Amino acid sequence: MPQLGETVAEGTIGRWLKRPGERVVKGEALVEIVTDKVNAEVPSPFEGIVAELLVVEGATVPTGADIAVIEEEAGTASAEVPLGALATPTTPPVRPAPAAAPPTSVAALPGPAFPAPAQPTPMPAGPPPGDPDARMTPAVRRLLREHGLGPVEVVGSGLGGRITREDVLAAADARRTGAAAPVAPERATGAAPAAPAPTVAWTPGVDDELVPLTQMRRAIAAQMQRATQVPHAYLVVEIDMTSIVRLREALKEEFRAREGTPLSYVPFVVKATVEALKRHPDLNAHWTEQGLVRKRRMNVGVAVAIDEGLIVPIIRDADSLSIAGINRAIADAAARARAGKLRLDDLQGGTVTVDNTGWFGSVMTMPILDIPEVLIVTMEAIVKRPVVRDTDDGEVIAVRSMMNMVAGFDHRATDGAQVGRFLRDVRAWLEAVGPETPIG
Repeated sequence: MPQLGETVAEGTIGRWLKRPGERVVKGEALVEIVTDKVNAEVPSPFEGIVAELLVVEGATVPTGADIAVIEEEAGTASAEVPLGALATPTTPPVRPAPAAAPPTSVAALPGPAFPAPAQPTPMPAGPPPGDPDARMTPAVRRLLREHGLGPVEVVGSGLGGRITREDVLAAADARRTGAAAPVAPERATGAAPAAPAPTVAWTPGVDDELVPLTQMRRAIAAQMQRATQVPHAYLVVEIDMTSIVRLREALKEEFRAREGTPLSYVPFVVKATVEALKRHPDLNAHWTEQGLVRKRRMNVGVAVAIDEGLIVPIIRDADSLSIAGINRAIADAAARARAGKLRLDDLQGGTVTVDNTGWFGSVMTMPILDIPEVLIVTMEAIVKRPVVRDTDDGEVIAVRSMMNMVAGFDHRATDGAQVGRFLRDVRAWLEAVGPETPIG
């Protein structure tokens, strides 16, 4: 199961587009995946014959789980389809239960039901970890040869002890650095299991109505549960948006006539954010247990509210776009999000998130990180307030259009001083906007 967005932990097999015995070309649509955020056709990473479908239509499985086997036409060995290679799996592969079991039964799934065979194809138990005959993809075998490793030197974390690309790279890195070899998750010791989320029992009553959870709401709940394990901290600054309000007011009619869409305040904040991130690259990053991973590209996630919940499409390379270009990209992504037309690429690769909570009047928000990102900023409502200003004649009280900006950050990855300097740079950029600022 591929990772269909960094916050998506599972997917549902909506429809197999190829059946056992059929030939598939590399890049040809193999399966339709349904998630909380997007329905997408996933291309086959191999060319060959579909040997086995490991998951029935309608079953929901975690990302990284094996879902099919493709037999390469040039050989006789079967190879698990590494659909997870399209993006790094976040969980070890897990075989879903038979269709009759509650976790994967079609009747128990939220959303539309899909026709399914009576029973899924049973999955072979597989060889034990370290077995030189362990089933693996041809790409993994090539990677073993490139690093001078044998299967017995690598502990497989895949289902049944299968060796994955990540296992080979970890073993090669461990040998190079002299570190201890990785231990397969199922045999690791000493790690405390994650505490289950608290549950509330519900007993049917005449005064109650049960609203079933949608697939999106279940996924949001799971992501929020994971995010709450991250130590969040917050900083807030006031920003004088008066000049931007005046500039937008002067340009809005001409901009709408030219672009076909209104000019929002959001692209100004996105532009200020990416300009400030150039001076604070450690905030344009992902947190991992191995260290902080700086991202060279600035892909800004912009939160969009839809009827079913919240979705965060990605504006790629936002630092290379003008204010008008960012405005176009946001308008396009938001429209497709609300129409259910987002693509896989729209949800993958975010490095920082901007949330416009002020559109409904909020003045202070405590945002939750879109992990593994380490920074999220909110733009609150722009409101007119009396503020003290220094003039040549002394201090005066002036009415200005003020906005609060909140930065939520992962306190493992950074500290208040760095985030404070980042916010100072964002504020300086926004307050420097004037009539001569290019919009693009």
